[in-house]
Amino acid sequence: MTDTSPIEMDEDERDEFLGNGGTGVISFSTPDDDAPHSVPVSYGYDATESTFYFRLALGGNKSDVIDRAVTFVTYSHEDDEWRSVVASGRLEEVSEESIATESLQGLERVHIPLVDIFGVPSRDVPFGFYRLTTEKLTSRKESKTMT
Repeated sequence: MTDTSPIEMDEDERDEFLGNGGTGVISFSTPDDDAPHSVPVSYGYDATESTFYFRLALGGNKSDVIDRAVTFVTYSHEDDEWRSVVASGRLEEVSEESIATESLQGLERVHIPLVDIFGVPSRDVPFGFYRLTTEKLTSRKESKTMT
C-alpha cells in the first residue's frame, strides 16, 4: 500500500516547476469577510529574483483591488503526482517610472502566456503589468511512501 503526504520542494524544484510562466489563480482579499475575488491569470516567473509578474485586465476597479493583499496559486497534477506553489503579498504596478531597473529586467526574463477569456479580442482589453511583492512563498509536492 502507498501513502501520500506533502513535502516542501527545494528552490531548484520550485523554479523548474514554475518555469518562466504559466497559469494559475490570483485571489484578492475583500472587506467584511466576503469571499475573496479570485480570477484565473497568466503569470511570468523570474527565477533570478524569485518574482512573479502578471498581465492583468483590471479596468475601472484597478485602485479598488491593487491595494489589497493577494494570494496566487499554481498547481499541476501529472504522472499521478501533484505539485503546487502558493505566494502571498501585494501587487506593485510595473512601469519605468514606478520601479527599479532590475524589475524591468526581470519582466524581460519571463513569458506571460496570453489567455483569451474575455469574449472580446485581447487587443481591445486594457492590460497592466504587475509584480507580486511576495511576503510568503510555499511550494509543495506529493511524496509517496510504501507502507
